[in-house]
Amino acid sequence: MKTAVLAALLLTNTLPAVAAPLPPGTAAPQFTRTGLDGKPVSLQRGKLVLLDFWASWCAPCIVELPHLMDLQKRHAGKLQVIGVSMDDKKQSAADVVAQYHVSYPVVMGDLALAKSFGGVLGLPEIFLIGADGKVIKSWRGDFKPGELDTAIDARLPRG
Repeated sequence: MKTAVLAALLLTNTLPAVAAPLPPGTAAPQFTRTGLDGKPVSLQRGKLVLLDFWASWCAPCIVELPHLMDLQKRHAGKLQVIGVSMDDKKQSAADVVAQYHVSYPVVMGDLALAKSFGGVLGLPEIFLIGADGKVIKSWRGDFKPGELDTAIDARLPRG
């Protein structure tokens, strides 16, 4: 019986596809969305970008916020951190942004945006995107801050 059910599912393509983050070297999808502050936020070429998919209910996501804010401050003008809240309600994201004084733009995400980045299955999910618009590296779930810092430092101009 189980074999028949599995075969039927396979034949009708109803099994979920395994999502994988965009691989390094892949062009990151361009987008423009309205930030929680009402200003437009775009994924633009020409600057190193750290794109962070997160949610207010995700404990590791909240733990990483101070580190991401520190990266934004330390690398001002060279690195742009953009938060993408995967919360169902804008107010949930806005409450966290206010509580933690998030210093970088945050937009609301959705299934379409998540799919365009290969499908976001685990949070947090972070993409480091080069000035050329291509994915350099991605991290899913808890990350080691030192590894993130090293990857960013290797891509920033010296001087």
